[in-house]
Amino acid sequence: MAQILAPSTQWQLRTKLTSMSSSPITPKMWSSILLKQNKKGAVKSSSKYRVLSVKSVGGTINRMEDLLNLDVTPYTDKIIAEYIWIGGSGIDLRSKSRTISKPVEHPSELPKWNYDGSSTGQAPGEDSEVILYPQAIFKDPFRGGNNILVICDAYTPAGVPIPTNKRHRAAEIFSNKKVVDEIPWYGIEQEYTLLQTNVKWPLGWPVGAYPGPQGPYYCGVGADKSFGRDISDAHYKACLYAGINISGTNGEVMPGQWEYQVGPSVGIEAGDHIWCSRYILERITEQAGVVLSLDPKPIEGDWNGAGCHTNYSTKSMREEGGFEVIKKAILNLSLRHKDHISAYGEGNERRLTGKHETASINTFSWGVANRGCSIRVGRDTEKQGKGYLEDRRPASNMDPYVVTSLLAETTILWEPTLEAEALAAQKLSLKV
Repeated sequence: MAQILAPSTQWQLRTKLTSMSSSPITPKMWSSILLKQNKKGAVKSSSKYRVLSVKSVGGTINRMEDLLNLDVTPYTDKIIAEYIWIGGSGIDLRSKSRTISKPVEHPSELPKWNYDGSSTGQAPGEDSEVILYPQAIFKDPFRGGNNILVICDAYTPAGVPIPTNKRHRAAEIFSNKKVVDEIPWYGIEQEYTLLQTNVKWPLGWPVGAYPGPQGPYYCGVGADKSFGRDISDAHYKACLYAGINISGTNGEVMPGQWEYQVGPSVGIEAGDHIWCSRYILERITEQAGVVLSLDPKPIEGDWNGAGCHTNYSTKSMREEGGFEVIKKAILNLSLRHKDHISAYGEGNERRLTGKHETASINTFSWGVANRGCSIRVGRDTEKQGKGYLEDRRPASNMDPYVVTSLLAETTILWEPTLEAEALAAQKLSLKV
């Protein structure tokens, strides 16, 4: 009688893994395979070691992922709070974690904390303690559960805001009764560029060379047009989970460049949401092994720069007759053009050249549906006689606390002299 030999357990296991190589193997699937083999009693081993990882075509899955995804909620009331602040450059983000005894709903329930300011360029070594004040809370999309992200601003031990704390001044402006009554809305369009890690060259670009000219990439679809969509989509969902008021996303004109929009947000909330969304994006690109750049002109030449267009309206602008209020606001903005430009991001002069959908940094202009102006007014706003304006001058690396509060200050609180107002009205052809 012929002897029928059954395949070995190892061969069966290898076959299962090979057949599933077209899709990622999760830790749960790996555990299921091992469990089935152990139940059959086919595998006998005296080894005390457990399998830590398995390599497949799709990548490496290891037990650390189980711990990273571990839900501790059933076992403790404690949560992890990730305190986030802005570093010494005014654009770099820093964070560290601490355990909180129970879930919280408001920043006032969280303790103040401190950090070594001499290591972030924000304090001298002989007096390096900087105090973090919790200001806004978001759900943590990385740890899940009741864990939170905490946006903080920074103060000296005496309670004085440090120079890089732009939130403090913004909060003062947004708490002014005139500003509060106008309920300022913001919709911020954050553009960013994804770079390859080692060469700092845009994602999807041939190293040391250039792709085809701009044209097919804006909102493009396809492997030769869209580079980094998974990062954009992951960021989109993570922001929604966190409670950030993200309203959309799209591929940008330069390949490897993306944009997402946050808003409408009211007052100081706009800055909190943009900073938290940037932190989440930094964390996602960190995990993806891609470098995030907010440089306003990452590639010189015939390529679009990266901006942070800021859509803005007040209650008066949104009501009947609002177009006249918008034109008065534009007049004020024209008179403080230099003040705004100086606060709208480092390196912005490389972007605001009058080309690639920008106005010249030295000249203030406005127009209806004109993307080559400093201030753009939409066709719907003109038609309806009310709505909003778009400030196209801010760079991608701007501080949203500065830009949003400066817009409110210039258009609501600041009053030009009659002579300056008349001269500006004549120059801009504004019928006010």
